[in-house]
Amino acid sequence: MEIFPGIMMDSDICSGKPCLVGTSSDVATVVGALGIGQSFEAVEEAYQLTHEQVLTALRYASYVTDHLPLRMTKTLEDSKP
Repeated sequence: MEIFPGIMMDSDICSGKPCLVGTSSDVATVVGALGIGQSFEAVEEAYQLTHEQVLTALRYASYVTDHLPLRMTKTLEDSKP
């Protein structure tokens, strides 16, 4: 099922993680690769994606972080008496 333009979730593909339509590349892997400094070109080549598909993964990640509530955890400072 497409959950965002160009992003789908299917329990039989990518273990049910959000992935790019028509691929077996999940969003977290694509965004993570960019996050550790890999270039767009390297990610496109490694996962056989188009530039637009990489941008779609970034758009989805941005949407999710903007629309889901953050779960705040206690820090060590918060737990001091």
